[in-house]
Amino acid sequence: MVVAVYGGSFNPPHVAHAMVAGWLLWTRRAEQVWLVPVFQHAFEGRQDKTLAPYERRVRWCEAMAEDIDRIHVSVSRIEANLTTPSFTIDTLRALRARNPENTFRLVVGADVLPQTPQWKAWDDIVREFPPIVVGRANHPPVADSIQFPDVSSTEIRRRLQAREPVAHLVTARVSALLAER
Repeated sequence: MVVAVYGGSFNPPHVAHAMVAGWLLWTRRAEQVWLVPVFQHAFEGRQDKTLAPYERRVRWCEAMAEDIDRIHVSVSRIEANLTTPSFTIDTLRALRARNPENTFRLVVGADVLPQTPQWKAWDDIVREFPPIVVGRANHPPVADSIQFPDVSSTEIRRRLQAREPVAHLVTARVSALLAER
């Protein structure tokens, strides 16, 4: 089975994340999408990467997965069991070691491509887990992809802080969890 590994901070997950996961399934780029919230971001403390508690972000991702497709979208907690900070190549290899029957592909946004020279073993990732690059607004178009809306977790956090509405930026179940806080 082809599994698209969609990692990220998901701080919180939003409708563009949901659209990407749905698109991966609808276009048959993958048979399953595994959302992998980072346990500790390699860039935490920089680039606005201070994260909500891990379990909260996992619950948000589980809620979003329910809203998308509870059979074909799931959440992996693998990073909670890996050395921190976790690097993408280590996470992917751990997933493959635990699930050798699957073929894994990494999902990345076009916005992170300029950062890949800073990634640990990017060339190995490309060779072992061929990336599926998804288009992002305000970035050059990506062949065989579409541009996804310009929605950001940073904006959602800002809006929550300012007590502005966010229900139009997150899935229904994520919105309900955010409203509980």
